[in-house]
Amino acid sequence: MHNLRTEPVHLVVLDVQDAAILQSYRKGNRSHLAPWEPSRDGGYASPSNMQEVVRERWRQYVDGTAVHLCALDTDGSMVAECNFTNIVRGPFQACTLGFSVARASEGRGLMTTVVRTGVGIMFDDYGLHRIMANHMPRNERSRRVLERCGFVREGYAKAYLKIAGRWEDHILTALVNPRPRLDDEPCGQNVSKR
Repeated sequence: MHNLRTEPVHLVVLDVQDAAILQSYRKGNRSHLAPWEPSRDGGYASPSNMQEVVRERWRQYVDGTAVHLCALDTDGSMVAECNFTNIVRGPFQACTLGFSVARASEGRGLMTTVVRTGVGIMFDDYGLHRIMANHMPRNERSRRVLERCGFVREGYAKAYLKIAGRWEDHILTALVNPRPRLDDEPCGQNVSKR
């Protein structure tokens, strides 16, 4: 695993040998996360599939097209994830944010801390300009996390994503880097990772 931050929360990018960490999180929170995610078949959290998922996430991290952050508790178990995907360079310099938290860790401010820290990584270390995040209108917890992190509502998309087997409307939000890159800095270059 690759450590990205240890304070205020331990954030890592998992490597293939760490797939059991993601598997445990997925298995332990399957029913908790199911209403907010695409439908998953029974084999999704199998050891072989989790290895493949982590392998692909690591490839995306190395390629600079996504950063899948896992928040670890003091015992090394995963308590939340914060995924920055579809990283686009050039004049856009943006990505999409998705996140989840373990049922046992809800209501303690952990998700807000993880998202804030992850946003800082994407703005400061990766030099991105914009992060977009969307949530279903009934997902009040996600709405509050995004608002606390400074995301602003930009729109409403009908039947935007197929979640738990049905097409769901989503509220579209975004956060623009408060410290934008200078005009003379080239777009499209990957900023080195710490």
